[in-house]
Amino acid sequence: MKVPKRIQPLVDDGLVDEVLNQLMSGKEATVYRVRCGDTIRCAKVYKEANQRSFKKAAQYQEGRKSRNSRRARAMEKGSKYGKDQQEQAWQNAEVDALYAVAEHGVRVPQPFGCFDGVLLMELIVDDNGDVAPRLNDVVLTQEQAIEDHALMMIYIMRMLCAGIVHGDLSEFNVLVDAYGPVVIDMPQAVDASANNNAKAMLLRDVNNITTYYAQFAPDLTLTKFGEEMWALYESGDLSDTTKLTGQFKESEKSADVSTVLNEIQAAFEQEQDRLAYLKEAAEQ
Repeated sequence: MKVPKRIQPLVDDGLVDEVLNQLMSGKEATVYRVRCGDTIRCAKVYKEANQRSFKKAAQYQEGRKSRNSRRARAMEKGSKYGKDQQEQAWQNAEVDALYAVAEHGVRVPQPFGCFDGVLLMELIVDDNGDVAPRLNDVVLTQEQAIEDHALMMIYIMRMLCAGIVHGDLSEFNVLVDAYGPVVIDMPQAVDASANNNAKAMLLRDVNNITTYYAQFAPDLTLTKFGEEMWALYESGDLSDTTKLTGQFKESEKSADVSTVLNEIQAAFEQEQDRLAYLKEAAEQ
């Protein structure tokens, strides 16, 4: 196929030899299957800020720090330079998150670098070498659903141990290969300790994943993994090897109304994004 304009510099520099086909177009990026020498990889081309439909990006960027003080000041002022730097930070956030969570044992695609808004990374495939399906396209037995759900809870927990909350995790952001689930799409990942919305996003991530697997294993709806892992995180007792039980006793103290409202709003926006994705997929 014709080389997309944004990928052409990578072809010119010898990082990509051929663009094979487009895999998907989402709210923040378009993904292509590319050949790099003898290896087939994927190239994620991030959309420009004014073309992205990702809602409330500022909410996700809260707490992200720049090591460069001049860059940080420019980003705060919203100057042209600052907006350019903010855009780079958004794009590089996914690479940083992928490396960080992989170090904690979370299965994610291996990144090979982000070049001018194009992320080169491992292509997750099935036994036949075809692109691995998304979780929403997979039918599971009850036993397999329980097993994979438990593994996803461990992955979410380990991401939290890395100080990261995915923030947009659902059946559309998980691939399934012969070895199980693989977490993808992390440009919006948030800093668990610096973002005021982190808890609400974590609970939403857990709820999304649990709701999907519960189609095949209804008893999973009774679990409280999100609340359990967040409580352990806040108390400093969470580690990569923590054995979660899925049980959590709610505090008898008055509810934090602000947190509850944030969770409701986050769930509503997630559902709107899910419906938009389904509509977009149906039109392709």
